[in-house]
Amino acid sequence: MARTPVELLSAADQERLFALRRMKAVALGALIFMAVLFVVGFALQDRLPALAYLRAAAEGGMVGALADWFAVTALFRRPLGLPIPHTAIIPTRKDEIGRNLGEFVETNFLEAEVVRRKLASTPIAARLGAWLRAPEHAERVASEGAAMAQGVLRALSDDDVQDVIESLAREHLIEPGWGEPLGGWLERVIDTGAHHGAVDLAADTVAAWLDANPEVFQGLVSRRLPSWVPSIAARLVDHTVYNEAVAFVGALRADPRHPARGAIDDYLARLAFNLQHDPVTRDRLEQAKATLFDSPRVRRLAAEAWGAAKQGLLRELDEPGSALRTRARDALVEIGERLQNEPSLRSRVDDWVTDAAVFLVERYRSDIASLITETVERWDPQETTEKIELMVGRDLQYIRLNGTVVGALAGLVIFTIAHALLG
Repeated sequence: MARTPVELLSAADQERLFALRRMKAVALGALIFMAVLFVVGFALQDRLPALAYLRAAAEGGMVGALADWFAVTALFRRPLGLPIPHTAIIPTRKDEIGRNLGEFVETNFLEAEVVRRKLASTPIAARLGAWLRAPEHAERVASEGAAMAQGVLRALSDDDVQDVIESLAREHLIEPGWGEPLGGWLERVIDTGAHHGAVDLAADTVAAWLDANPEVFQGLVSRRLPSWVPSIAARLVDHTVYNEAVAFVGALRADPRHPARGAIDDYLARLAFNLQHDPVTRDRLEQAKATLFDSPRVRRLAAEAWGAAKQGLLRELDEPGSALRTRARDALVEIGERLQNEPSLRSRVDDWVTDAAVFLVERYRSDIASLITETVERWDPQETTEKIELMVGRDLQYIRLNGTVVGALAGLVIFTIAHALLG
């Protein structure tokens, strides 16, 4: 089985590979050392009977070393390339291992009670508050949020946004009828007298305009009089019309019960009634509404408004000292201080986080576990074997080393007991 070249491994994996090779060399050295002791003991035990104990210990050590070498090697590949059953366990049973791992994580970690107990013992809100109240941390969050918002805004297509806005406007503004709700709203306004302020504002505006523009009335009526009317009389007519207009507006402003106000109330009351009950009035309103929204000029203004808003937001988000970024940072600092100083708020936040985490775990635990299973299934068997061996292979070499030592001790004990009993 071909291995990944060392130069293609990450720095951490290269370090693990070198550590694995060192431990393999140590374990192999222990096996060779036992073999040398066995040869010496076997060759000289007739002349020096005590060396029989050395031979027995070395023999047991070799057996232990070879047995554990076989066991460790069988996890990752077939020992000596032989097709021995139940070897190369990881590459041949990779998918089953992935499924078992996913089930293990789902059963033991993605359990609602486990998550709730862990989060309940963790002061999440307090730690978040302590971290956020530091201005540099709040600035960091605001900066990251601004960067994300800029990315979203730049990714949005202006045409798509305009289509969405137009679709929403058509669904919620154009298609629903305005007549009945608008008539009901106007009726409530009239009943409460809330429109009187608007009438006063209109009267004040007209009075101010009349006071600033008396010349507009010059010739307003006189130019329509016969030519034989003296010019003095014509000017007098214009002046009279202007004074009457000023007087009328002044009386309207001064008298809350002026007949003109009553006429306005009556007109608005009729309009409110007709909007709710007269099909002709409602149809005229709907036609005017459709004409307004379907106007190319209105669409162009909407597009320009979106473009201006988008560019303004991008500038505000990009500038660290902008009002938007400053307000966001100050708001985050304030949230941190409140989390630190208000136990009730901390408790609510902890409960929200816990409930949200439990909900996500209960709803998506199988999906999270399947992510592990599907990821392992997509892995190449050789690559999977190499990764696992790099992660745990060095520790597994200690099994070989321990097997050598334990085997030597077991061989020595067995030989000693046998020699003592059987001679």
